[in-house]
Amino acid sequence: MMNPLLPVFVAGLVPLSLAPVYVGLMEGIAEFTASLLKLYSGRISDRLRRRKSLVVLGYGLSSVARPAVALAAAGWQVILLKFVDRTGKGLRTSPRDALIGDSVDPSARGLAFSFHRGMDHLGAVLGPLAAMALLLATLGQPGAAPEPRPSPSEMEVLRFIFAVALVPGLLATLALILCVREVAPVEAPSSDGRERPLDRGFYGFVTAASVFALGNSSDMFLMLWARTGFGFSLLQIAALWVALHLSKVIFSLPGGLLSDRVGRRPLILGGWMLYALVYLGLAVADRSWHLWVLLVIYGAYYGLAEGAEKALVTDLVPGSERGRAFGIYHAAVGLAALPASLLFGIFWAWLGAARAFGIGAVLAAVAMVLLWGTPLGSRAEA
Repeated sequence: MMNPLLPVFVAGLVPLSLAPVYVGLMEGIAEFTASLLKLYSGRISDRLRRRKSLVVLGYGLSSVARPAVALAAAGWQVILLKFVDRTGKGLRTSPRDALIGDSVDPSARGLAFSFHRGMDHLGAVLGPLAAMALLLATLGQPGAAPEPRPSPSEMEVLRFIFAVALVPGLLATLALILCVREVAPVEAPSSDGRERPLDRGFYGFVTAASVFALGNSSDMFLMLWARTGFGFSLLQIAALWVALHLSKVIFSLPGGLLSDRVGRRPLILGGWMLYALVYLGLAVADRSWHLWVLLVIYGAYYGLAEGAEKALVTDLVPGSERGRAFGIYHAAVGLAALPASLLFGIFWAWLGAARAFGIGAVLAAVAMVLLWGTPLGSRAEA
């Protein structure tokens, strides 16, 4: 509900020329914080052999921090609340992914992770649809935005939408408490309490994924580009976000099934290739329909790569070390997100959006080469 509109809200709180830098700083700091916590929360869940409590705590914290953005009166306050939100994400992500990996048969891991991502993206469809209904009820029919900076009336509507986001967040946390069952890891920790060494293929994949993450800036830049580069209204931005996430939903389950059948690496490489092509397209797009088409294709990248990446991590490590492995994976990728989003915002402000998108495409291509040459070992499909 909030994500596609948040960069526009930030643009209403800061000088317009600094909006890309603020968005980059907000996303970079938030992901950096989440990444450090993902590393330790995964290790803690391995030692406790309990995942659910950390997952519930993380979702609960985020469900309170997000709607509090409605009260923000300055850009730094949005950054602070985003920091709290991502603290919750850092607590929950590694234990949650380890819990999913523990809960399913190895032959269905790709499908399980893709199903989870698909449902997450479905929520990202339903939330903006609700926001669109509120925008229609308050601002009327859409049209091209007269100014890149939101008007005072638009800012008030955004605050109301953000406040309403408290309801689904609390419902999700309640569902976790009541409906999710704790599953202990199948493989017990080593008897001497020492951590088992992880496969070299795992570290090779993490290296490639980290390079890719350096070029994988926040999707909020796409919404900011729609507003400042193409004059999209708030309603059109929400609709664009819906189209993007609907594409993710459509491609997630087929991507997971394919990764279980043909292997993880081909799906990840295919997804990263799509990412590079879309970013090259964004660098040269000059009509609004170009943006619609490119973002629908962009959803296929998520469908192919997201579930396959997490399934590959699960394949490469023993069950007793999955929390730690997901912590390392998420930490490495997330630590790269700080320079990725921050530098993207700086490049945008300095060189222009087209060159910033082009740099992202180049880094994705480099990551593909690294993954192609990485031996994944005996625990995963080569």
